[in-house]
Amino acid sequence: MPSEEDPIASRADDDRDLYDIATWEERTSLDGLSVALHWFITRSAKAAVVLVAFAGLLVILGSFGIGLLFDPAIAILLGLSVIPALGLAAYVYSSDVTTGEPLSLLVATFLLSILTATFAAVLNSELQPFFRPFGFPGLVLFFFLIVGPVEESVKLLAVRLYAYTDARFDAVIDGAVYGAIAGLGFVVIENLVYIAQNVDLGELTVGIATLGAGDGIAAFRALAGPGHVIYSAFAGYYLGLAKFNPGNRGPIVVKGLVLAAAIHALYNTLVGPVTGVAAGLIGIPQVIALFAFVVVFQGAFGFVLLRKIRRYRDAYLDTRDSVDPEVEPELDEFEQ
Repeated sequence: MPSEEDPIASRADDDRDLYDIATWEERTSLDGLSVALHWFITRSAKAAVVLVAFAGLLVILGSFGIGLLFDPAIAILLGLSVIPALGLAAYVYSSDVTTGEPLSLLVATFLLSILTATFAAVLNSELQPFFRPFGFPGLVLFFFLIVGPVEESVKLLAVRLYAYTDARFDAVIDGAVYGAIAGLGFVVIENLVYIAQNVDLGELTVGIATLGAGDGIAAFRALAGPGHVIYSAFAGYYLGLAKFNPGNRGPIVVKGLVLAAAIHALYNTLVGPVTGVAAGLIGIPQVIALFAFVVVFQGAFGFVLLRKIRRYRDAYLDTRDSVDPEVEPELDEFEQ
């Protein structure tokens, strides 16, 4: 592995001043200006990303009418559609055996993921026509080359923009927590768009009939929601791993994104054909076949995710006890 020091710095006497020769630190007014400009440029870039994403969100919501946000029936459908994803995100949050994550970072990540989701909406809609002429093979390529990588990247971007740089992001497992929250935010805006596209807003009223609006769109979206939490929790875990392994930061982040995107694309590829074939062969309603497929697929990868979290938890408790064996480990959901 290459040395992180210049040959002069590695060989020179500690008393020798190598400032601006082989080492650097803030000393002069120009140094201070450079530090300030770097801070301004990096913060401005983040602000620009957020502003562009916010503008995109306004355009998307404006296409349905801003009144959509204040419709109680829409709120009911949206709330029902995110319950499974919310439950899974809460479980990942409670599985953090280290310090609890601050509410401010969780809320910021959630809101940022709603904003960054607009990038995925634009890219998916603009690029899909290039794959459509190739039929099902083109659709598979679209899922693996565009949908999976783009959606997992924008969710990870929501974590990277704010929580990742905060000192309170102080453990690898925190990445999984913030990744799960980013997935939840993505589910909220995606489900809102699907609901708005599939229900007749003019005839929608609050009541029992609301549950069946849009041919049960809330129930269908509820099935898809936990997947987003699982995929982005995987990517987030590796983002956390990258933060504490700076020498291999890039490859680790890429590994997490490839893993999350591949699982995501595999789900999108299989969900239609498998449920259709299963319903035909077994003779069951397609909605039941869909439910069974979602439970098996997301349950399998959810188990892998939770096993990874549990391995971290076991290692954390082992190393903590070896440092201070007198400390009683706090009970968590795995031990209760």
